[in-house]
Amino acid sequence: MENMELVCFQIISNVGMAKSAYVEAIQLAEKGEHEKAQAKMKEGKEFFVKGHEAHASLIQKEAAGEKTNVSLLLMHAEDQLMSAETIELMANTTMRSLRRIEELEKNS
Repeated sequence: MENMELVCFQIISNVGMAKSAYVEAIQLAEKGEHEKAQAKMKEGKEFFVKGHEAHASLIQKEAAGEKTNVSLLLMHAEDQLMSAETIELMANTTMRSLRRIEELEKNS
């Protein structure tokens, strides 16, 4: 498959940015800056979608019969994609919990 390395680096770069944005969102939420945290989550999601689209293009090419070689680089790209998705879920859960704790503390 032509340009396999380029697509892998597109995945790695975009989902790496997504992970960073999700972690920043958690840090902002811990400070009570929930609107900024939500903006970081949105930014992270935009990067994640770009990475996911690049990954989907590889799957579509392979499904169409184009021969691919599974490489260490592709495995790393897929690993980064999955960990970004996991961090997004964790960030959303953490942010909801922090907001709830903040509300409970206000009402105490």
